[in-house]
Amino acid sequence: MSPTSPTAAAPSGPNGPTAPGPSRSTGPTAPATTSPAGRTAPSAAGSSLNAARRAHDLARATDGRTVDVLVVGLGATGAGAALDAAARGLDVVAVDAHDLAFGTSRWSSKLIHGGLRYLASGQLDVAHESAVERGILMERTAPHLVRAQPFVLPLTPMVSRAQATLAWAGFRAGDTLRLAARTARATLPAPRRLSAAETRHLAPALRPDGLRGSLLSWDGRVTDDARLVTALARTAAAHGARVLTRVRALDLTSTGARIRDELTGEEGEIRARAVINASGVWAGDLVDGVRIRPSRGTHLVLRSEHLGPLPAGLHIPIPGETNRFVLVLPQGDGRVYVGLTDEPVDGDIPDVPEVPETDIGFLLDVLGSVLDTPVHRDDVVGAFAGLRPLLDTPPTRPGAAPRTADISRRHAVLTSSVGVTTVVGGKLTTYRRMAQDAVDAAVTTHNLSAGPSPTATLPLVGAAGPRTLAAIRAPRRLVQRYGTEAEAVHALAEQAPHLAAPLLPGHPVTGAELLWAAHHEGALDESDLLDRRTRIGLIPEDRAQALAAVREIMDDALPRPN
Repeated sequence: MSPTSPTAAAPSGPNGPTAPGPSRSTGPTAPATTSPAGRTAPSAAGSSLNAARRAHDLARATDGRTVDVLVVGLGATGAGAALDAAARGLDVVAVDAHDLAFGTSRWSSKLIHGGLRYLASGQLDVAHESAVERGILMERTAPHLVRAQPFVLPLTPMVSRAQATLAWAGFRAGDTLRLAARTARATLPAPRRLSAAETRHLAPALRPDGLRGSLLSWDGRVTDDARLVTALARTAAAHGARVLTRVRALDLTSTGARIRDELTGEEGEIRARAVINASGVWAGDLVDGVRIRPSRGTHLVLRSEHLGPLPAGLHIPIPGETNRFVLVLPQGDGRVYVGLTDEPVDGDIPDVPEVPETDIGFLLDVLGSVLDTPVHRDDVVGAFAGLRPLLDTPPTRPGAAPRTADISRRHAVLTSSVGVTTVVGGKLTTYRRMAQDAVDAAVTTHNLSAGPSPTATLPLVGAAGPRTLAAIRAPRRLVQRYGTEAEAVHALAEQAPHLAAPLLPGHPVTGAELLWAAHHEGALDESDLLDRRTRIGLIPEDRAQALAAVREIMDDALPRPN
């Protein structure tokens, strides 16, 4: 199979392929830095993903040699599996039919949570695992992307005193989980009760009538779930993995996969000693016997001005439920997300799920139950839905399938009759453990020579400790998205002032960030930039307004055909 980007394969340098790129400079390269765990995060040079590297790596992956591990799917779990295997010294190829974080991983609530909900339902192992993985992300592997998020649960007349007592006990139990997971108090503050005045200060949009105060709690939040996946994929690339987007796996076998380059239509074969199927809700399409029961989680997108200042997020109890909430999640970019639902999905699985009006109406009704000024349907400027790849479980009683809200979030690693390893279930927070378990199973099944997983202390691209991040000379917003690479992104804007301005009024993303994404983050077209490297595309009006400027930057960034 020949190289398939617009240019010929790039020559290989000490840090991977050298992109021919445009004539203009892509700016300085971010240096390697030391993470809180004392290990060195990879530099941009070795981790860069771009069109030229894709061409080079695809040619090598299909030249007849046999790699150790082929990973199918580049969501959080697939990218995590690629990193886990590569960090153990295995030869790895990872493919996705679309883009990094194209599926469920980009549609989450952006929470890295400690498992309080699972504790309440008696799933102690799932709750503890979630708390441990949250601490690993916040303190060791991705402190630049994951930080503490305060939440307020308003005690309105709809919340009885018994319900408030139960919720408070849950938050205290969640703090005990934090302690059991050995996450520092400085990382996640203790829950506490707030007066009505303190509550209104954190959430001025709340209706004051009958407000008795609130319960303040803390959890982890990722700046952007798609950025976490991008960091995983780039860190895997820095450890030698060949990360290939727009490459579809057509058939999985005991010796690899037949694949198709979605850019050219050309087909080929990737040979591998072990295959890991991490394709989420589509896992059953590639391996027989895998039964998935997808669950739709819908979020609304609002402009921040509709809710006013929101220093904290909101937990709004769902009427009639004891342990489910609608979340209000300020994003810091002029937008607020409101979600989420938990509804079963039947039939074929779409590439991009549609949001039904019933979900929108449900979320607006719950939100309106606590606001002083209600949010109307016309105020919803965007909406998105993700499909959770839940394991299909047998009914607890004849003729009654369990609600998707009640299906366990435990993950499972399954090995098919031909030796393909499939990982399903779980959630964004526990992607690392899911990836570790999948690689462990593949190593054992195929007798691969590899040591234990090192990823619990392996920093992702851009990771560093708080003092290092605080000293970076770049806007805070860039530090929270790029970590130690923020200075290099900022330098692009300083070198080319036309890249410094926001692409849209009221939205902070600049042209420099798009150029960085094309040269270092594997963006191949405008949809990669608008919908995954940034989240401009969540609001259709903003997407349309930014499209021309994005296309111009991509034309300059990508190499042209010979």
